[in-house]
Amino acid sequence: MSRKQGSCTDEELINTLNKLYANRSQQHLANDPLSFCHRFDAPEDREVAGLIASSFAYGNVKIILRNLETIFSRIGTSPRRFVERFDPDEKAVLFVGFKHRFNDSRDLCALLYAIRLMIADAGSIEKFFKKGFDPDSNDVSEALTNFSSAVLAFDYTPVFRSSMPPKDSYFNFLFPSPESGSACKRLCMYLRWMVRPDDGIDLGVWQSVPPSTLVIPVDAHIQRICRQLGFTVRKQADWKMAQEITAALRRLDPLDPVKYDFSICHLGISEGCSGTGSSQCIVCPIKGLCTGERC
Repeated sequence: MSRKQGSCTDEELINTLNKLYANRSQQHLANDPLSFCHRFDAPEDREVAGLIASSFAYGNVKIILRNLETIFSRIGTSPRRFVERFDPDEKAVLFVGFKHRFNDSRDLCALLYAIRLMIADAGSIEKFFKKGFDPDSNDVSEALTNFSSAVLAFDYTPVFRSSMPPKDSYFNFLFPSPESGSACKRLCMYLRWMVRPDDGIDLGVWQSVPPSTLVIPVDAHIQRICRQLGFTVRKQADWKMAQEITAALRRLDPLDPVKYDFSICHLGISEGCSGTGSSQCIVCPIKGLCTGERC
């Protein structure tokens, strides 16, 4: 762990983070793409909804929620049933005009088609992911690389009229790989939603991947706040940073290292933490732990 000598003890840090974890709320959840999974009760629907919601969880949170609302309003009451029956020629019209930053309606249709193929191949997204997962691995690095590679190897002719996405498509952006150095934030977030036990926020849908192997999703908030907490000294939000932060958190909780991800992240998303020393810092629950304000 990269925390400086003379900073808070691990016990003090755990106590503070546990309080932060306990204070998560439904308001935080409502301000998070994970909320779309909670609309459905069936695990098979939550699994599918999660991959769709996490795939577009980049950029401004208000725009993310707005665009996900557009998608799910057209998918209907069962995401699993929708993707199992998804025919790009027939259903593409539902998403004409869809745009989320880099991705357009073709990329969305390719994602829905990919989920259909995963389910047809293995019976569920979990079982498809498990094919590339080594239970003896320290973390999901290799499994994520295998998962993205397998998804991108599908034949996408029904969507793109070519087996591979064309050069002007950003579909590949939805399935990054640790092998390339990417932090794989959205896929790591999806795994957290599926794998961590049901605690009112995360869902505990998957049983074949241990929470101990998860890697924290590094977005701008996690990057900044975890640097302030001394969990990483790296500056670039890449896979090495994600592993370094996770290693620091694994010391606090070896069996559930990403337990605090949601609560730390929402210090920025929902509580307005900007790291600029504003008046918000006065009431911040981790005041005193950040750089320059150590215990």
